Parts: sequence; C-alpha cells; structure tokens
Amino acid sequence: MIDVRDLHVVFGQGNQAVYAVRQVSFRVNQGESLGLVGESGSGKSTVLRAICGLVSDWRGVIRIAGEMQERRRTAAFCKRVQMVFQDPYGSLHPRHTVDRLLAEPVAIQRLGNPDQRVREALEAVGLDKSFRFRYPHQLSGGQRQRVAIARALILQPEVLLLDEPTSALDVSVQAEILNLLAQLRRDLGLTYLMVSHSLAVVAHQCERLVVMKNGAMVETLTAAALTGNEPRHPYTQQLLTASLGYNRAVAARLAAED
Repeated sequence: MIDVRDLHVVFGQGNQAVYAVRQVSFRVNQGESLGLVGESGSGKSTVLRAICGLVSDWRGVIRIAGEMQERRRTAAFCKRVQMVFQDPYGSLHPRHTVDRLLAEPVAIQRLGNPDQRVREALEAVGLDKSFRFRYPHQLSGGQRQRVAIARALILQPEVLLLDEPTSALDVSVQAEILNLLAQLRRDLGLTYLMVSHSLAVVAHQCERLVVMKNGAMVETLTAAALTGNEPRHPYTQQLLTASLGYNRAVAARLAAED
C-alpha cells in the first residue's frame, strides 16, 4: 500500500542546507501498521509530510497502492490517504463547528449525503450527536482528537498517516485513543503509518517499526523483537533503555558511551 524508496528531503541551500531525511526506504503492506520511531529531529514527521504532500521539495520514489506520486497530490490521493496530526487543537479551525469541520472534506470531494456521513463519522469515534455543533474550545483534548480522526475517516480512506496522535494528551486519554485507532484499523481494514517517540506506543499499535536517527534509518525490526529486548543497533538499545524510565547507573553509562 505504501512504498517509499530512497527518500531525501533537504531544507535550505548551500551552507544553510539541512538534510532532514536521508535515503529512507520502506514498504507497508495493505492492512499493516508500521511505526517510525526516534528522538525529536530524527526526520520521522518529515517523512509523513513528504508522503502526504505537505513537503513538496523531496527526491526519491513514493508510491501509494502502486501509483507513483508527483510533487502535487491529486483529489483521488487525498481521498485515499488522510493524516491525523499531533496537536488536535491546532489542526482544527477554532471558529468552525464540528459539523462544518467534518462536512468540509465531503464538499471538497463532491460526495453525497453529508449529513449522514457526519453522523456516521462521529459515531465511529465514539461521539454522539450532541458534539456536532460544538466548537473545538468546548471539547477536551481527547474529544478534539476524536474529531480529528473522524475528519480523516469521513472520506473513507485506505491509509492513515498518524503523526504522534496521542503525545499531546493526558496518559489516561492516550490509552483510549490508541484503543480506538486499533479498533478502527480492525473494523475498516486500514493501513497505518505511525510516527512516535514512544516505543511502548509503537509496540502496542504496530507489527513492525523503523528506527530513525539524524534523518536516516538505523534499524528495522518487528514489535515482537522490540518487546523481547532483541534490537541490534546500539541507538535502538539506548531508546529501549530510556523508555524504561530514569536509572542513574544507566544514565551514567550512556553518557560515557557518547
């Protein structure tokens, strides 16, 4: 469903050039969930933005369901591939009601039955009709992210690009959203490409993961290998150790290695 080959993204020119993504290649099969993990600045979110068309200055090959993607994305691409962003408040227009936020992509794609589609999208993410005419500021963080997911689902896409979809939420709400995403994937047969800095989140949500550092891939492994403490690359081992919580002896050892 997703095929990325030798993806490069450079911001700026000459001495000011920043190589955000360097020769990244991976594939995601239909119905599979793949995670991109790494520390901040590793290039994982830039990969998602290149795939969805928010970053236009890239080199390499991007195919979705076998179709080569050019710099500009088509309406058909936008119907097939949708993205859920990290900040649910920043991704929703503050002066638009939930009804308008959900109805807008339906109108852009010139689809019928907007009223029914809005109701079904809200039901799919666990929100009843009372939320339909509220504004984003009248919703909690978890409710706003549910609306953002509903907006992505309303076009009935095949692929969801998930950019840290739970990192801006409270811990208790994170589990609810992750369980919702897992259920939607099972029920709708969706393909996920998820960016996260949390190995626990990726291990829960994805079958495989790609570890990135400084814009490049350092390791690809299964979630089972991760939870079984089997990563081979030292950087992945450091991420795994860090995810277990602070330990003074381990921190001293990692500092000495650096």
